[in-house]
Amino acid sequence: MTLIARRATPEDAPLLLQMSRDFHIEDGSPLDAAGEATLTHVSAGEPLAPAYILEEDGATAGFFILTLGYSVENGGTDGFIDDIYLLPGLRGRGLGKLAVALAIEAAREVGIRVLLLEVEAPNQRAYNLYRQMGFDDTQRRLLRMVIAET
Repeated sequence: MTLIARRATPEDAPLLLQMSRDFHIEDGSPLDAAGEATLTHVSAGEPLAPAYILEEDGATAGFFILTLGYSVENGGTDGFIDDIYLLPGLRGRGLGKLAVALAIEAAREVGIRVLLLEVEAPNQRAYNLYRQMGFDDTQRRLLRMVIAET
């Protein structure tokens, strides 16, 4: 099994959008119109949100999106694995671990110093994988406020 990550291109927009819709429905937070428009922008090459298509032996396997930020606490450039998704039929074969490793490598390549992610509380399987891959549980609460409508 060979899993690779390649940068998404504008031609990947429909594929990225469909997988993201599926991911967000599964995650319990369906995409709204603004999210869908943002994904089109991301697939066009947004420098603060590089997107990657995962492929296993040349076939689409999933995707991940990194988002870049800057943090005094984290010593400079930090980032999130904003979304990471494997097609349901490919799960349970160790590809999740490979996908996270590819996301970590991509984060290094774009200059991220500290990599963050969030996982829904009920998703124990993903939480265990991330902990196994070296992510620490910060025991912090992530809060959110929308301050501008698109």
